[in-house]
Amino acid sequence: MADADAKLVRMFKALGHPNRFRLFVEILRAGESSFEEGHHCFLHSIMDRLDIGAPTVSHHLKELVNADLVSTDREGKFVTCRVNQEALRAVAGFFDRT
Repeated sequence: MADADAKLVRMFKALGHPNRFRLFVEILRAGESSFEEGHHCFLHSIMDRLDIGAPTVSHHLKELVNADLVSTDREGKFVTCRVNQEALRAVAGFFDRT
């Protein structure tokens, strides 16, 4: 399997879990509506909408980071999340070529 295909498999696997998919979509939406560029958000601003506990959110966020779909930075007591635009282009490119 080519390296690019292996990356896509990891991304699709991560997004295949309902809670991870919802978390990813919330991060994407929060970034689109809150910031001019970069698609990033503070994680605490979307946790209430997910209706899952903080440890579960932390686990799913880690899986999204491991799949290279999201990056995080700590800003004081807050976690800033950013959707990886290159990953989005790779997924879109996959669907464009199939």
